[in-house]
Amino acid sequence: MLANKRRMDLQEQLSILRERVARIDSRYRDLPPPAPSPTTHFHPEEWLPGEDVETERGRHYETEKLYERHRRHGSADVGSLAELPHDLLEALGQLQKAPPGEWAFLDTETTGLAGGTGTCAFLVGVGRITHDGFRVRQFFMRDYGEEASVLDALARHLREFRVLITYNGRAYDQPLLETRYRLSRMRPPFAGLEHLDLLFGARRLWKLRFESCRLVDLERQVLGFEREGDLPGALIPYVYFEYLRTREAGRLMPIFHHNAIDILTLACLTGIVPWAFADPERAPLRHGSEMAGVARWLRQAGEIETALKLFRRAVDAGLPDSLLFRTLWDIAQAERKLGNDDKALAVWQDLAGSRNPFRARAFEELAKYHEHNSKRLDLALEMTRAAISEEESAALRKRERRLVSRSVSRRSN
Repeated sequence: MLANKRRMDLQEQLSILRERVARIDSRYRDLPPPAPSPTTHFHPEEWLPGEDVETERGRHYETEKLYERHRRHGSADVGSLAELPHDLLEALGQLQKAPPGEWAFLDTETTGLAGGTGTCAFLVGVGRITHDGFRVRQFFMRDYGEEASVLDALARHLREFRVLITYNGRAYDQPLLETRYRLSRMRPPFAGLEHLDLLFGARRLWKLRFESCRLVDLERQVLGFEREGDLPGALIPYVYFEYLRTREAGRLMPIFHHNAIDILTLACLTGIVPWAFADPERAPLRHGSEMAGVARWLRQAGEIETALKLFRRAVDAGLPDSLLFRTLWDIAQAERKLGNDDKALAVWQDLAGSRNPFRARAFEELAKYHEHNSKRLDLALEMTRAAISEEESAALRKRERRLVSRSVSRRSN
């Protein structure tokens, strides 16, 4: 009985729904059909100036955009890129001197973000610095059959350069392109190019200041440039597959724009990042976190004295507590490495005087100092027990037992 009632209720609901659909249909039945969308294009040349290029490997499409030298990209001056010194890039790697006109800024848009042999670069952009501004040439495959032609043209284009500059290109763009060249039985063009992946320098400089060092985030936070109408990178493969299915090329316009802006931003950041490492003491670093980031890199490179100066500048410039205590710890370690035990001692005492993540380690360093330098076993034992109260460990307990034993032995003598 209950089942029959439910079936009747369902039939009634379906009947009501059919009546609503019929009313809607009758309302719009006499309207003219919608006009074709003005963004529906079947060929890139219909909406994006460029040329159909023929190579020994087939055909593909190329377009070029000029950002004139009088323009600005956020706070960056496009015209000043041509005036960058020839040895600017040496600070970020073992790169030979090369004029800015011989730097190739490369970025790819691909059919997938995970990589692998099934992923290909359907759009490759190469930016170059010229006297009339910054030019971005884009190599586009309108279908999979045009990939070999794109790769052939790209290889010939890259012969004009000596340095390849990318953002995460060592891990992604270059390996992906090398795979596509080999699958096409072609020699990759990168052997004759020195490669600078700017991601590593940008991270060293800004990872302590910003939560993210993605290119688009640095573009906003460092250059002050806000994109409008940009397409998220995760959607780019989907849009390209839709183009292959529908041949509506107008949908691709945001991808070309996205690629060109990425390359322009890469060039502008290349005019900023290397300065911090080329001459750290005179670099226009305005934030303490930037100074601390460069100082860490200098310390790893063995330039302890210069690193120590930058660490102290960072503290004077102001740091959030989470970074301040770490930087004070770095200062103490640098002072000890340079043999300035008294200065290191003063910093350890400051760290031990307040609650912070390095307090236990500061107590431990004070214990070591008093045991081996001042020979005050009583203070060494006191500092060890203070460290244990902050952070228990087997090593500290072992030190405590040894100091107790030595103290008893000294009193008995």
